[in-house]
Amino acid sequence: MDTEHPEGTEEFLLPRSRQANERLHALIPGGAHTYAKGDDQYPENLAPVISHGRGAHVWDIDGNRYIEYGSGLRSVSLGHAHPRVIEAVRRELDRGSNFVRPSVVEVEAAERFLATVPTAEMVKFAKNGSDATTAAVRLARAATGRPRVALCADHPFFSVDDWFIGTTPMSAGVPAATDELTVAFPYGDLAATEELLTRYQDEVACLILEAATHTEPPPGYLAGLRELADRYGCVLIFDEMITGFRWSEAGAQGLYGVVPDLSTFGKALGNGFAVSALAGRRDLMERGGLRHSGDRVFLLSTTHGAETHSLAAAMAVLTTYVEEGVTARLHALGERLAAGVRDAAAAMGVGDHVVVRGRASNLVFATLDENRQPSQQYRTLFLRRLLTGGVLAPSFVVSSALDDADIDHTVDVVAQACAVYRKALDAGDPTPWLAGRPVKPVFRRLA
Repeated sequence: MDTEHPEGTEEFLLPRSRQANERLHALIPGGAHTYAKGDDQYPENLAPVISHGRGAHVWDIDGNRYIEYGSGLRSVSLGHAHPRVIEAVRRELDRGSNFVRPSVVEVEAAERFLATVPTAEMVKFAKNGSDATTAAVRLARAATGRPRVALCADHPFFSVDDWFIGTTPMSAGVPAATDELTVAFPYGDLAATEELLTRYQDEVACLILEAATHTEPPPGYLAGLRELADRYGCVLIFDEMITGFRWSEAGAQGLYGVVPDLSTFGKALGNGFAVSALAGRRDLMERGGLRHSGDRVFLLSTTHGAETHSLAAAMAVLTTYVEEGVTARLHALGERLAAGVRDAAAAMGVGDHVVVRGRASNLVFATLDENRQPSQQYRTLFLRRLLTGGVLAPSFVVSSALDDADIDHTVDVVAQACAVYRKALDAGDPTPWLAGRPVKPVFRRLA
């Protein structure tokens, strides 16, 4: 059945979802294929298991409908089952999906991508972001002959591979010798980055970072990084997994006008279909090819990287973004949502505790305690009220499928959540409103 938006009561239960979560944990480590989708990220017994989605809405297997934000971990930016994307995929399904030689779809997709991201000269497709970022790191090491990777310490995720995971609390299984080759620099601090490059003179192969996240880059910062990379002989890599298309059709590099040597794209590129991309300077990218005289680099060699229907989805996404002005729509929707949430929080007296941050097309929220410190307990209270009000929102990242009514309903539910938040703040203890254990951070040493 479809009960529309579930009522905001304590009697809101998800019996089928709870049973399915038990089955998931019995068969799949962590109960999900991405840690950020785990039921530990949601209030206890309120982790819905999804039946299907359309546009900006999803339905759980208990029959409840939700307005969904952050769809597919930010990958479904056009909304679920977008007609233009689905039509492109269907055209390829009857024509075969994988062959012993390249399909013409591969060159067409590369041409479309490079026309949309003209700061890059070559591109290679894969299936996930980790493979693309690791390939970028390998290229940088090959080109420079240097062992160390310098990553931005303020950005939460780059890859499942050892060079990054070894720097997180979930570093079990990563040899210390590998971890020692990764060093970190702070975002927005050129002096600290130069000090790092001086300390490891002629050892750093690359600087890898997201060009922007929840804050805009300080004036001159990205251009300064470009100059440092050139001066110290290292490769500048922009991770555009999130910024790609949400910042501009050509990514953050297109918006800010600073060209990296290499960049990686994914998430929004396929609107939920599995496709990622490594792009960049021809002389670097060609090291993974056949038309050079140096040592060969085993760059990306994926059985399913050229899957025709995923590349068709990517082409449809790129075309839709350009022709329909999707990035501008995402910004407009995000601005409306952010203003509504801020007004609702302020009206309930929690404007300093429920805080919306980030670019309008990529909004997140912070839940702060009595001392205005980040709180997993208050996040749990807030998420619980959103869920029971029919809003599935680990973030406030919008899709273009949302409409004004969706935003208005979300703001109404946020106002109700903020009223409870105020009660918890006044009591000095959110525990009575949690109904179970608090949600947990993704990166932690123990389960």
